[in-house]
Amino acid sequence: VHSAERQRRSYLLESVCRRALLLLSATMSQSKDAGAAPPLSTQDILNKAIKRASGGGAAGAAAMFINVGTLMWLRTTVNYQYRYGTGTVTALKKLYAEGGIPRFYRGVLPALVQGPLSRFGDTAANTGVMVLMDSYDSTKDLPAVVKTGGASLAAACWRIFLMPIDTVKTTLQVEGRQALSQLFKKVGNHGPHVLYAGALAAASATFVGHYPWFATYNTLQETIPKPQDHETLKKFGRNAMIGFCSSVVSDTCSNSIRVVKVYKQSNAEALSYPEVVRRVIKEDGVMGLFGRGLQTKILSNGLQGIMFSVLWKYIDDKFFKSKK
Repeated sequence: VHSAERQRRSYLLESVCRRALLLLSATMSQSKDAGAAPPLSTQDILNKAIKRASGGGAAGAAAMFINVGTLMWLRTTVNYQYRYGTGTVTALKKLYAEGGIPRFYRGVLPALVQGPLSRFGDTAANTGVMVLMDSYDSTKDLPAVVKTGGASLAAACWRIFLMPIDTVKTTLQVEGRQALSQLFKKVGNHGPHVLYAGALAAASATFVGHYPWFATYNTLQETIPKPQDHETLKKFGRNAMIGFCSSVVSDTCSNSIRVVKVYKQSNAEALSYPEVVRRVIKEDGVMGLFGRGLQTKILSNGLQGIMFSVLWKYIDDKFFKSKK
C-alpha cells in the first residue's frame, strides 16, 4: 500500500513538473523573438531538460554526500551558533565538552539523506531551467542571473518537502542527546506540523541563498575562460574559485534568515517568526540577527562550495556529459 502511494505521489509530482515546464516553454515561445522556431520540438526540449536535470541533480547529490561526510562538524558548529549566538571557538569548545568528536556528528544520518536530496533539487532545477532556456532563441541570450530566477523558486519549494528531515537533523545538531526527547515533546504538545517549523524561512533562505549562489556560479562559468580538457589542475582551480565566490555571496545574503530558521526549528517552544526575531535581537542585538555564525558559515560553505563545485562539475562531466 505504501509503495503504491509513493508511486502515485511520484507520478503526480512528475506530472506537475512536466506541466509547469510546458507552461513555461509555451510562454517563452509567444515572446517577441519567437518568430524563429526553436530547432527542436517542445517535447524534445522538455525531454532534454529533464534528462540534463536528472544528470545534474544526481551529480550534485553525489557531490553533496561527500561534502556531508567531510564537513559535518563545521555545519554543526554553525547551527549551534545560530541558536545560541556564541563565537566560533566557544561553540567548538562547548560542543566538544558535550561529547567529544562524536558530538559534532549528531544528526549525521538525516544529514546524509537531507543534504544530497537538497542539492539534487537545487542542481536539477538549475540545470533543467538553464537547458530549457538555452533551447529557445528568445531566451538563450538572457543574462545568467535572469535564467537562475526560475530555478531558485523551484529549489525553494523543494526544500519545504524536506523540512521534517531537516528539523530532526538541525535539532540533533543543536541540542545533542536531548534533541529527540525535546522534539517528541514538542510534537506531542503542538502536533506534527511543528516538524515544518521554519519552512517559510527555509524556503526564503533557499531562494535568497540559491539565487545569488547559482547567479554568481553561472555568471562566472560564462565569463571566466575554460581551460582545455587536458588541463585538469586548471579546471579544478577554476571551479574551486567559482565555488568559493558563489558561497561567500550566498551566505552574506541569506545568513539572517537562516538564524531565524534554526532558532525557530530547534527551540523547545513553538515560537512565531516575530517572537524569534525579538528574542535574537534581545540576546545579541541587530548585528546578532545578521551576523550570528556568519564567519564560520563563510568558512564552512566556502570549503563546501569549493568541494561541491569541483566534484559536481567533475561527476557531471565524467558520467552525464552524454546527456547534454
